[in-house]
Amino acid sequence: MGLFRAPSLTPGDLIEVAGSPVRLKVNARARRVSLRVDPRKREVVATAPSQRRLGEAVAFAGQRADWIAQQLRALPQAEPVSPGDVLEVLGETHRLVAARTRLEAGFREDAQLGPVLAAFGSGDAFGRAALRLLKRQALEVLSERTAHYAATLGRPTPQVSIGDAKARWGSCRPPRTGLKADTGAIRYNWRLVLAPYAVADYVAAHECAHLIEANHGPKFWAVVEAIYGSQKGPRDWLKRHGNRLHGFGR
Repeated sequence: MGLFRAPSLTPGDLIEVAGSPVRLKVNARARRVSLRVDPRKREVVATAPSQRRLGEAVAFAGQRADWIAQQLRALPQAEPVSPGDVLEVLGETHRLVAARTRLEAGFREDAQLGPVLAAFGSGDAFGRAALRLLKRQALEVLSERTAHYAATLGRPTPQVSIGDAKARWGSCRPPRTGLKADTGAIRYNWRLVLAPYAVADYVAAHECAHLIEANHGPKFWAVVEAIYGSQKGPRDWLKRHGNRLHGFGR
């Protein structure tokens, strides 16, 4: 019997695997050990079904050390938010400019520059103001598309909010049975405003379909197809470019 015990592992621990940061997590609903990339924190999350199986998660991460390093190297560097930057907003190119007053802040068309996003402030304050405007735009557009698809399905419009989820572009809570005033709730990742309009529109249709079908079975995809059409293009775009959106404004 050894004199020293191996250190215990706890959910939330940050370990290194061949020099790469790996965060340990427990998810009782998980069926197996798994790895995923957290692009915002620039680390990999190793998930186990229970705390006693965290050792398996560590061992699995060690076996995939090369994959982990490759995924972290592929993450985009944080993009600065400052006047003169150019960014895509729902597929349309905008230039960031400094507003002279708060009243001038917002999206507008400039005679020389074309579409611009004018934010008030300097230094870090400019970046924070620009992000607030982008989030406001995301909420406005996604609220409108949610109302459209809910109406198409013959359902009342659910509550809409935005956040900055690590691995989801949207989530839906259907209405609770027996509560007439409850219309459900949908939460979107605000970074969808940096994707093409068709991608944000697809995510709205996808989440509204969950108002009827809570899973991802054939009936769910039939609903998406009926109200949106083919989702292959937007889904492929998110797979190829989704991580890049997490690099903006970190």
